[in-house]
Amino acid sequence: MDDIATKKIKFLRQYGPIARNDNMYDETIQRAAKRLGIRPITFAHPRLKDVQECFTGEWPKSVVLTGTAGDGKTHLCREVWESKGGDLVEWATDSPYLRHGFVSEGGQHIVFHVIRDFSAWVPQLHAQWTTEQLQLLDTFCQTLYQRDTGHVFLIAANDGQLVESWRRLPNNEPFSGVRDLLETLLVEDRQHLDGVHLEFFNLSRGRSAELFDLALKAFLSHEAWRDCLAGDNGPDDAFGPRCPIRHNYLLLQEPLVQKRLRILFELCDYNDLHLPIRQILLLLTNAVLGHPDVRDDLLVPSDIPHLIQEGTVARASLYNNIFGGNLGENRRQALTIFAYFDRFRIGYETSNRIDNILIFGDADANVRPYFDQLLADDTFYGVSPEYRAAQRAYVEGTTEKEESVVAHFLNQLVVQRRGLFFKIPHDQEEEVRLWDLTVFKYAGDYLDHVVRALASGRPVDQPIRARLVKGLNRIFVGMLINSERELVLASSLSFSAARVNRLLEERISVFPHLGECVEIVLRNGVPTLNVVLGPNNICSLPLYLIRFEYLCRVADGALPSSFSKECYEDMLAFKTQILAGLVERRQQYQNVSPYTFRLLTLDDQGGPLENMIELKL
Repeated sequence: MDDIATKKIKFLRQYGPIARNDNMYDETIQRAAKRLGIRPITFAHPRLKDVQECFTGEWPKSVVLTGTAGDGKTHLCREVWESKGGDLVEWATDSPYLRHGFVSEGGQHIVFHVIRDFSAWVPQLHAQWTTEQLQLLDTFCQTLYQRDTGHVFLIAANDGQLVESWRRLPNNEPFSGVRDLLETLLVEDRQHLDGVHLEFFNLSRGRSAELFDLALKAFLSHEAWRDCLAGDNGPDDAFGPRCPIRHNYLLLQEPLVQKRLRILFELCDYNDLHLPIRQILLLLTNAVLGHPDVRDDLLVPSDIPHLIQEGTVARASLYNNIFGGNLGENRRQALTIFAYFDRFRIGYETSNRIDNILIFGDADANVRPYFDQLLADDTFYGVSPEYRAAQRAYVEGTTEKEESVVAHFLNQLVVQRRGLFFKIPHDQEEEVRLWDLTVFKYAGDYLDHVVRALASGRPVDQPIRARLVKGLNRIFVGMLINSERELVLASSLSFSAARVNRLLEERISVFPHLGECVEIVLRNGVPTLNVVLGPNNICSLPLYLIRFEYLCRVADGALPSSFSKECYEDMLAFKTQILAGLVERRQQYQNVSPYTFRLLTLDDQGGPLENMIELKL
């Protein structure tokens, strides 16, 4: 049993943050699975059916798969190769280019070309293209505009490498035309163009939360866990009741833990941050097997008895592993998923109430129930002996090594705050203020009152819309204006990016009035703030989470340094877009005197006032 369990856990570790050649990731996993007789972690890719349908029918279409590393491009290529009768022994070779013949449903003999790794197939930088490569790509170009060539292609390439490699081809037809075609499909996020027999799938445009749902189910249902955790094990044995691998696996099955983890993936989607399948499986593996004191920071069964004996089981906390807390700083930041999750600053953001629970909860009757519920009752990762000792030393301050004690306890607090994010029950989110544990204090409002409202067909609540308008007004004007029922556009005589603007350009009604309004809608699954100036005059701002948070903070009169200039510049660009729309509207409908100006001032309550100034020549 121990040998079998060790073999299976070591196989699962390969999905975690260990060193490997990422260009051969799928092939490495497949070979290891075949060698050990273990099934890989697999699930049907959301785009598999769409891709397979391109190669059915009387006239199959060529397909280009692009996206970031780990999006499942090679896996999709293998699935299609196998479905068209391709030899899996040939697939198991290292060749980036394969070919196979099949008969279409219309009886046509088709030569099926698969370039499963375009960057590995093209010549190295500054090297020359071979005649065979140029001829093959010329054939590919012909398939895009002719149905009866007898050839069809499946090409997989990372998005940046696809266009860059194509630019290295001779700058003549047909290569230059197809290069422009691929750039158009990529930049405009389109799947196909009329008259072109090509389907273009950008896998990085898929929803990370949807991929997480599929990956989590496949991960938890893998038979390796069932085989390892089945049976009776002693308290100090691997996979026994004190084993962190067992406990982390069971925690990952908890609905609340799954819900909060999925929320993080949703928020990444709404921050325009895509997480590919490989990174999701990496996180799940690290969450269950992570520990900072073992080889590769990932547990194997032989580690368990030693951890139990040494009393360091608490360092395997799933809550900390989800953020890569078991890994070193450089290694963690080099991994996309942990770098993205670090942007939430969970573990480092807090409130007085939350820290009172963590530090003084067992002695303060006001917060003692929360301390017992969220920490004391968690005998695995809550109040461990290590945490108790650090807490006591921190509160009493009776040690000569005070700085090291403080640093140690602060690290413990980071871990416990992360735990609270996954433990606070749904009905206590508002009471304890769950989102104070992140840098996005308004993330709850964003999800509940913007995203979910729009997805269910309901309008965004007026208080939310008023807050966003107030934030925009303060940025557009550069003063503490309190207007919420109209959008105030102002400029400056000095320069276009002036922070304070007193020349009033226009006051746009938030509510529908004479063809103008401010609305929030879903566009391609992303909340979008529209300023409607007329029937065909709409200015749009994708309302990503970070922009929503930024506007809400500005509306509250505070802007923390954790936000970069990027959000501010995005708002100025949006303001410029609206001003351009106003110019277009004035040219079409109005005749405004160039010698009349409106000077903007504020009353004592921050309400906008205007004084008319007319120049006489």
